[in-house]
Parts: sequence; structure tokens; C-alpha cells
Amino acid sequence: MQVGLRQHTGLTDKIQINNIELPVTICATPEKIQKGIQGLDTLNGEGYLFFLSEGPHSFWMKDCKIPIDIIYLQQGKINEIYKRLSIYNLDKCNFNNYLNLLENFLIDALDVLDIKTPTSIQTKTIPVILNQKQDVVALAKTGTGKTAGFGLPLLQGIDTQNNSIQAVVLAPTRELGQQIFKNLTDFSSKKPEISIACVVGGIPIKPQIERLKKDTHVVIATPGRLIDLIQREAIDISKTSLLVLDEADEMIAVLKEGLDTIIASLPKKRRTLLFTATMPGSIKQMVQNYLSKHVVDIQADMETTGNQGIDHQYVVVKPIEKLEVLMHFLNTKEGQRGIIFCKTKAAVNKLAKKLAINKFSSGALHGSLTQGIRDRIMGQFREGHIDILIATDVAARGIDVKQISYVVQYHLPDTYDAYVHRSGRTARAGAKGLSLSVIQEDELADIPDLEQELSISFSKMEKVDALAIEENNTILWARKIFKAKPNKAISTELKTAVKTVFHHLTKDELIEKLMANQLQHTNSLVVNTSKSKKKRKQ
Repeated sequence: MQVGLRQHTGLTDKIQINNIELPVTICATPEKIQKGIQGLDTLNGEGYLFFLSEGPHSFWMKDCKIPIDIIYLQQGKINEIYKRLSIYNLDKCNFNNYLNLLENFLIDALDVLDIKTPTSIQTKTIPVILNQKQDVVALAKTGTGKTAGFGLPLLQGIDTQNNSIQAVVLAPTRELGQQIFKNLTDFSSKKPEISIACVVGGIPIKPQIERLKKDTHVVIATPGRLIDLIQREAIDISKTSLLVLDEADEMIAVLKEGLDTIIASLPKKRRTLLFTATMPGSIKQMVQNYLSKHVVDIQADMETTGNQGIDHQYVVVKPIEKLEVLMHFLNTKEGQRGIIFCKTKAAVNKLAKKLAINKFSSGALHGSLTQGIRDRIMGQFREGHIDILIATDVAARGIDVKQISYVVQYHLPDTYDAYVHRSGRTARAGAKGLSLSVIQEDELADIPDLEQELSISFSKMEKVDALAIEENNTILWARKIFKAKPNKAISTELKTAVKTVFHHLTKDELIEKLMANQLQHTNSLVVNTSKSKKKRKQ
């Protein structure tokens, strides 16, 4: 788009940009443009039109660096002009300076939540959703802030004088639905008259039916529960103007049979926003079948499919070594939060039991657990009471926890998309993280395939040697002793007799003897190595 720079001032003119005719009252000379870039306060006049040629140019406004092609400033009209021009490349700008696209109740809520800087997907979707009417397909990595990308404009569009359900958000899992509900509730905290309901599976339906009898503006639902409510005629979405499909690629299996039922209950004239981290053929087919012909496609930082903040590594082990190598790794991450992914519920339970025996601060999460247990485990994980979550792919979809330092693929996933979603649990919101795949020799060929398909790079983590494993096992043994609960059934006489045996030993001497006994019984390499060193000294 070429506009050019007018060299005169004080004249009224018109200019067409993106087929929109705009009034231009005063234009700046090149000298004034340079002064303006240095500081707006030095500029005089009613308004300025800046044309910056293609290249790395920037303009500063209220401490907000905005990369732009064109800026038109006119006192009292800046917001209107910006909206009409659709200039929204504000990756370095904070929400307070977001050209007043968002209403004050949202800005105030974001301030309370200490959310200052919009992510790339938010800067690209929010203006489009607010100022256009087309359906939207947004492709962005997991953990980039998609919920705010659709949630903020959704809330701004709610008419609180209209008591019908105006927006429906579909999520693939209970946990994700509950997370979206919490986010939207937080975003709308300064406008409590917006009524939001969460209706997800796995919990009693009757309280949800009672809740829907009250005025409701926004419904967050899992597909199965929404279909159940529709069939019971317990929900009316016939006046809903906005449908949001969040994490659509994870929801496709559930939606294949049920989406027709949901769509049939919605009005034909509606808007659909589809958010996804990957774009498999099934999603493209869904877009073709259920969205309008005129769709706005948005992509945010998808040059590489995987999150650039993630360090992808793999370690090759023998089957018999797998658990011990994992536990050594977990000990190096003590005090940090992480998620371990297994393929099946049975594998989750088995690994969780072994980690619990070795006194790791961990919990299991999968679809067969009751909602109460899942909520309790997730609450403990979010609040930092447990550091490690062992989970299946689907159960972990609703996890949006900050400061997850690492994820472990204890079993490689079956699909590339699943790897993207797993690894995306870490390095969220611009942070750094590690994704470690614990693989066997016959799985080594899968690594180049992942690299090629997802445009990511793996580095090999060297497997720790047998001595390090034995030393780690000794630490785990000591931890078991430390965390063992006293046995009140032991008689006082026996306690006294044992104390008599040890009474002449110091604390250090007792520890040394306990360790020596433990290592001798495990035929430890620590003992053998120690002996060989003594022989060399002789």
C-alpha cells in the first residue's frame, strides 16, 4: 500500500486507505516527522499523517512502541481512525494503551490480574473479532493466550439488557471448560451483571439445569453435556449469536457425531470462532462444513509448530532402566513443577504408585477418576502442594498452570499434534521450558520424524551412568526413612533394646552404618567403586 508524504501543512484534504476515505487536516513535513518520532509533544497542529516506507520503522506513543506502515493522528479521533484503518500490530504495546479497543471494565480487570502485555494471538484476534463480522479461524500454539484472545471481545459484546444466552464456548474437557469459566469470570469481574455458566460433564447435571433457569449470557460447555442439556430441553441457545470452538483439534473426535445436534439448535445467522493449535485435515473439513465461506484466517507465530521457548530433548534407555532414569531426572528438578505423560490410564496409575512409593510429591490425573478427585488433584498442583502430575493426554488438556518447568513423554504420543499439545504445557506465556522424551532404542527413528513434521530440533540428553543411578536410589531410600511415619504399635521394650544397641554411636556414625548396610544389600556399585579406589591407593 503506497500513500506518500504530503509536504504541506494547514490544508484540508482527503485520502483513501483500504478503500476508506479519511479526512486529513494537517500533514507533517519530513522534519516534523523526525521530531515526532523523537517526541510527540514537539508537534503542533490539529493532526498529522505519517507515511513510513517499508522497513523496520517504529513510532512511539505513550511509552508504547508500535511497528507500523501508516499512522494518522488527530486529537479526539485517534481511536476511531485506528479502528477504521485496522492497524493493530501492537506486540510491544500494553493493554492500557491498546488504542481503547477494550472497554474500561476489561482494562480494569486486566490491571487487577496484572496482565499488562497482549500476546501475538491477542493483538491479531481482538481487533478482528471486535470490528469485523466474519467467522474466524485462529491458529496459535498452546499457551499463547487464546482464551483472552476470544474471551475479552466476547465479554465486550455482551448486552446485559438481553437475558438470553448470547455466546456459547465449547471446550474438549471438563478441566479446560472450568479454566475458561474462571478466566472469563476474572475478566468480567468489574462488570458482575454479565452472567456466565459452566456446564461440563462428570458432575451432576441437575444443579446445572437449575443454574440455567437463571438469566445467563455466556455458557461454557463440553460437547457431550451441552447435547444432553439440549435433548432435555434444559437450555435455549436459539438466540445465540456467537459460537466459540476452543482447542478444536482436541475436540474433533467428540464433535464428529454431536456437532450437528448443537448446530441445529443454534440460529443460522451466527458467528463462529474456531481456535486450534494444529490444523489437521479433520479441522479443515469442519471449517468447510460449518463455518461461512468468508472466513478470516489468523496465524500467530506459527513459523515453527512447536513453542520456541521449549528445549526439546530425548534420552535413550533400556526398558529396565526407564523408571530409575526418570526418578534421577525428577530428583534434579526437585521443587519445580512438571507433568509426565503416559499413553493409558493404567500406565498413569502404575507410574503414580511407583513415584508415591519413592516419596515423590505427585498425583495422577485421568478420565476414570471422579470429578471430585480430579478437582482435588488439580487444586493441589495449582497451589504447589504437589510438584508432579502424571496424566493422560486428554486429562491434561485443561491444565493452564504457570511455571511448569518441564514435561516428560514417558511414552511417546501416537500423533504429532499430541506432541505439540503435550510439550505446550510448559513454556507458557513467554517462559522457557523443557520437553524430555524417555525413549527406547526402537523409538529413536521417531525423533527425526517429529523434527521434520513440527520444524523443531531435538538434542540428546546423555543417560546417567549406573553409579549415578545407585547414588540416586540411595537418596530415595533415605527419603523413605525420613518420611516414614512412626509405628506406635512397637513396644517400649523393643524400642529401648534397639536404642541400647545404637546408644554409643554419633549421628554421623549411625548414618554411615545404615548406608553401608543398605548399599551392601543392593550390591551397589557405590560400594564396589569405593573398594576399587582403596585398592589403587595401596
